[in-house]
Amino acid sequence: KEHQVQLDIAMQSGKPKEIAEKMVEGRMKKFTGEVSLTGQPFVMEPSKSVGQLLKEHNADVTGFIRFEVGEGIEKVETDFAAEVAAMSKQS
Repeated sequence: KEHQVQLDIAMQSGKPKEIAEKMVEGRMKKFTGEVSLTGQPFVMEPSKSVGQLLKEHNADVTGFIRFEVGEGIEKVETDFAAEVAAMSKQS
């Protein structure tokens, strides 16, 4: 589906179909590199991808855990006006 979306965008630019296909191919490689684990930059050494590091160390990925920034943090929602009213009743 993403391939078709990118192809439509490339064709709207007015380029010949062959060139549009090459553009889409490059965009799809970039897209899959960003969304796949082995295509992402390694955190400790961003100049290398996770896949390159795995090859260098003859290692395989057997599992992984995905963390999202801020995951597990719960923000307590409070009503400021009610909080002030409660404090004024205490004094």
